[in-house]
Amino acid sequence: MSNTVRILATSLALGGLALAATPAFGQEARTVSAVETVAETPERHAVWTAILSTYVQPGEDGLNRFDYGALKANEADRAALTAYLTSFETLDFDSLTRDEAFAAWANLYNALTIDHMIGRYPVKSIRSGYIIGPWKRVKTVANGREVSLDEIEHDILRVEWNDPRVHYAVNCASIGCPNLQTKAWEAATLDADLDRAAREFINTERGVTVRERGGLQVSTIYKWFEDDFGGSEAGVIEHLLQYADDDLAAQIRANADIKRHKYDWDLNDVQ
Repeated sequence: MSNTVRILATSLALGGLALAATPAFGQEARTVSAVETVAETPERHAVWTAILSTYVQPGEDGLNRFDYGALKANEADRAALTAYLTSFETLDFDSLTRDEAFAAWANLYNALTIDHMIGRYPVKSIRSGYIIGPWKRVKTVANGREVSLDEIEHDILRVEWNDPRVHYAVNCASIGCPNLQTKAWEAATLDADLDRAAREFINTERGVTVRERGGLQVSTIYKWFEDDFGGSEAGVIEHLLQYADDDLAAQIRANADIKRHKYDWDLNDVQ
């Protein structure tokens, strides 16, 4: 093994697991099964990439599913996830570039969601057992303060970046949500990766379909957060056209009337 980055560097303390003082560089460490694919990636989020590349299963239908059962059964990888989340406690977000900060918050949101679901698995939906959902209750410490999933998405990412692609960056463990990716968000490729994630979602039936009787059925995301997508139906359609493939774009233009919204809250678990 070279002297470059070894991911998933954790140290076993007597009272539990603690992230090694310098987890990314020059460490010999326990690894998940997919470690060799990312072992030479000198990035802050290599731990999360290893977990994603191991447990996310892309489907032929365009839906990425997550193997919650397999991760729950793997104590070492669950410990690595815990250590990754712990690493955000003292991370100085103010020292990061704008793209680095976006990637950090989005990765934290997704990792915290997975951690929460592993703790409750098996369940049918992230909303199971809640009147609305867990987003205000699920919290962690980042940048020296406690934040909830709700705050990360709505008070930080949506407010500070004002970019509709936020909705393709965070995943709520649901089939109806834009995909959880097979690798962590990274500053170096962030813009291109967000565009790809938008195209990936919009060009599936979960994003937009043309109804047999005319008009469009689109994800309820575009209703809940219409203000983020131009503030009107016309703005939503313009956004869809920006990322739609040529064939779909032609169909959208010919049926530019949103008739129905749809969202599937079932867990994006492997089948």
